[in-house]
Amino acid sequence: MRDLKDTCSFDLSVNRPDILGAEFLGEGTNFALYSDHATRVELCLFDDTGQRELHRIDLPDMEGGIWFGYLPGIEPGQVYGYRVHGPYAPEQGHRFNPNKLLLDPYARELRGQIRWDDALHGYEVGQDDLTFDTRDSAQFMPKSVVVDAKFDWDTDRAIRTPWQNSLVYEAHVKGLTQLHPGVPDADRGTFRGLGSDAVIEHLHKIGITAIELLPIHAFANDRYLVEKNLSNYWGYSTLSFFAPHAPYLKSGQIREVKEAIRKLHKAGIEVILDVVFNHTAEGNELGQTMSFRGIDNASYYLLSPDNPRHSFDTTGTGNTLNVAHPMVLRMVMDSLRYWVEAMHVDGFRFDLASTLGRETQGFERDGSFFNAIRQDPVLSGVKLIAEPWDIGEGGYQVGGYRWPFREWNDKFRDDTRAFWRRDPGLAPALSERLSGSPVQFNHSHRPATSSVNFVAAHDGFTLWDTVSFNDKHNDANGEDNRDGHDHNLSDNLGAEGASDDPGIVAARVRRVRAMLATVLLSQGVPMILAGDEFGNSQDGNNNAYCQDNAISWLDWDTARDDVLAAVQAISAFRQDVSLPQSRFGADPEDAADRQPVFAWLHPRGGAMQDGDWQDTELRCFGLHQVLPGGRNVLIVVNAGEDAEFALPEGEWRLRIDTSADTVAQDSVAGGTVTVPWQTVIALTR
Repeated sequence: MRDLKDTCSFDLSVNRPDILGAEFLGEGTNFALYSDHATRVELCLFDDTGQRELHRIDLPDMEGGIWFGYLPGIEPGQVYGYRVHGPYAPEQGHRFNPNKLLLDPYARELRGQIRWDDALHGYEVGQDDLTFDTRDSAQFMPKSVVVDAKFDWDTDRAIRTPWQNSLVYEAHVKGLTQLHPGVPDADRGTFRGLGSDAVIEHLHKIGITAIELLPIHAFANDRYLVEKNLSNYWGYSTLSFFAPHAPYLKSGQIREVKEAIRKLHKAGIEVILDVVFNHTAEGNELGQTMSFRGIDNASYYLLSPDNPRHSFDTTGTGNTLNVAHPMVLRMVMDSLRYWVEAMHVDGFRFDLASTLGRETQGFERDGSFFNAIRQDPVLSGVKLIAEPWDIGEGGYQVGGYRWPFREWNDKFRDDTRAFWRRDPGLAPALSERLSGSPVQFNHSHRPATSSVNFVAAHDGFTLWDTVSFNDKHNDANGEDNRDGHDHNLSDNLGAEGASDDPGIVAARVRRVRAMLATVLLSQGVPMILAGDEFGNSQDGNNNAYCQDNAISWLDWDTARDDVLAAVQAISAFRQDVSLPQSRFGADPEDAADRQPVFAWLHPRGGAMQDGDWQDTELRCFGLHQVLPGGRNVLIVVNAGEDAEFALPEGEWRLRIDTSADTVAQDSVAGGTVTVPWQTVIALTR
């Protein structure tokens, strides 16, 4: 490495500490990095390949812990990294080691991949973590890249689909597109494939208004997975909160993300990102030094209050990002605003969001992170979804968040699966889910769209697998089937795995349709896992986080038209009758103006009585809704045998029958209607 300080010098008159990261300002680039405990920060410039270090020069100024400097002539495409000097004192929480090249936390683009080597550790692997490793890690590290933010968005604007009109589709960029026959081979697995006409056509077909993408931030393929010939497929191991994951970019340039978002927006589809601000890819104190640990371990991470040598882990991943620290919080907020303002993203789903609310007294619904977002003029207006739990004490917080957050509702998932599995005594629980889970969410002025309703998500069985497997089958993960949870609430309906028995297949189709109808016809915001709309299977793997292969990729060739047609019909009906509401339903005597009126009906006719709800064998009941404007909708669920259901007075039209081949109906129903086994019907008056 040649030291070229004499030909690469900072312009001290232009230095700016207020812009963190590497910001191209037209004729040069301003570099700024926060490290409160550092004693010196070196900027390292590399050639285009990122393999040869050309310049190494100290950032000249520091204010408030921000080290900064403006370099004339440094343009977009410049590859760079940092070396940060300071105390190596693990017992005080400090792990500075300038032998380790570090990624800029604000890097918008990365070049190269991690090459796993012991040199990536700040200590001598195999020895105590109090030791100090002197090997240079640069050759094994990806590098940061200066980018040009210019992009022609044309007339692109935020769509702002109202929550009550939203239908969310949880998908993986690669898994959705890798095997899609309508996506060109060269575009599969990338954002170009995501924005393809074939994918958009499919989303339109089933009424999707928002696609929620599993993590697209640059992430690490963890070493222990690589050594087992597996990979971090889901992406919950973040390297950078600003840069997209390079393998999802055909050209390696971030403009591909913008192009895909622009196409999806033109099609009326919002883009929501699953973001992981609770931890990073560096693991615990025995993990690698690739960015935050080497920049300022004691600032960026929560450390054990008893012994700062150790990480404080509430995520189960080894470390916890210290979002209560003002500069770490700023980084998170800057990242979110960047994705909204520069990348035109429409919202976020926060992984393990309870961790983000952890302060000195535990989870705080009014913690600094949540309050910062609620007051932010940019972020408070986008879609915000919390995964309302973590593994720490008091971490399960379903219903514990304030507006404008919505929440993944695992109670909906569990009660819906159990009801349709014909578990006893589930009618009261399912009535809660159909009405938007008011016990959890009807408080603190929260709307009826607070619950994100789902029966399957990326973590767990696919919906088809819940009716095909009694037990998990995770052998391909290399952990002797010990990984993944056992609480699947599944039922194989007569055969473990795939079956060609017509009776078993018919029963599976009927139950899957009924569960999808429950999601789509309940109050709240429905979410469908990609592939569930056509019966996709993962062969019983309920923890496919490490399977970047046919186990996880959607198998479009085996798509079931009988399931897909049902989703199309029910989704269209849901919008046609304006079924979803922003206000919770109420009894007729308690309903306010523009509030839906709800009545629970027994199959024999008339209102459900207290004793009826105590009937553990009751598997058929109805919800009669009078929507604002006077529209009457009746949803009847039947998890038991064929049942006769007495209709309220008036001329009712049968609109949906999930047991029928065509699902969608338009026939007049008399005083009673037959509700077949394992069926949802919907009628209007």
